[in-house]
Amino acid sequence: MNKLQKFAKAIGLICRHPYLLNLVLQDEDTSKEEVIRRHGFADGLPVIEINQLFPDFNETATPYAYLSGATMPIDIALLKALARKYQVQNYFEIGTWRGESVANVADVVPHCVTLNLPLKDIVELTHNQDYADLHCFFSKCLNNVQQIFGNSLDFDFSKHFGRYDMVFVDGDHHYEAVKKDTQTAFRLLKDDKSIIVWHDYALDPETIRWNVLSAILDGAPAEKRGHIYHISNTLCAVYLPESFETKKLVPYETPAKYFEVNIHAHSC
Repeated sequence: MNKLQKFAKAIGLICRHPYLLNLVLQDEDTSKEEVIRRHGFADGLPVIEINQLFPDFNETATPYAYLSGATMPIDIALLKALARKYQVQNYFEIGTWRGESVANVADVVPHCVTLNLPLKDIVELTHNQDYADLHCFFSKCLNNVQQIFGNSLDFDFSKHFGRYDMVFVDGDHHYEAVKKDTQTAFRLLKDDKSIIVWHDYALDPETIRWNVLSAILDGAPAEKRGHIYHISNTLCAVYLPESFETKKLVPYETPAKYFEVNIHAHSC
């Protein structure tokens, strides 16, 4: 089959099954080309070495379930370290699974708010009541964590605008959702010292998730894009108001540092 025949076949399939167009539009190679064309980030976000940002990086991630869908422990430790460094008083989180991330942040931040889909919506989407019931497992009983419910695509955030020192975006990772959540996150910030963290900017610490990067850059104000970075060894992108010495992401880089990991199991 030649290229013209393949093209005709592809058009026919999309005409019969329009949802297939989403697979084309969300293809990582396509997203990478769009990022480079519109924003020029051919190597992804500039990388800040984690031990440059925190010369004595030393955090404990607890609680941590080590179960399906969990955030990497270093990502949770990063959230806590950022909250300490920037003296965060008010934290907003879009998307909470078992509540591990906000439960950790709540250990160092006085007031935390999480937005999740209502349980009935999660059940309708997943047809799994057990999965829905596990949302906010670790955070729902914490006195300094306020849970609110809604879909971030159409939720009225107006009373929350301008109130938060730190926003964590970890909801739906499709392009339109990340773009909308990014636009919202910047409006939630309290002042020019406030910060944003996006989870799953990367598939692993050395592999960019181009669809998510495209959405972050398209959702961010143009004047803020130069202060969006990738923190080394994590899946996280961050908006930080300062300028930093950065490097390019180099896959399969020879390690220049290592981490010490201590694991202790506790009964719930």
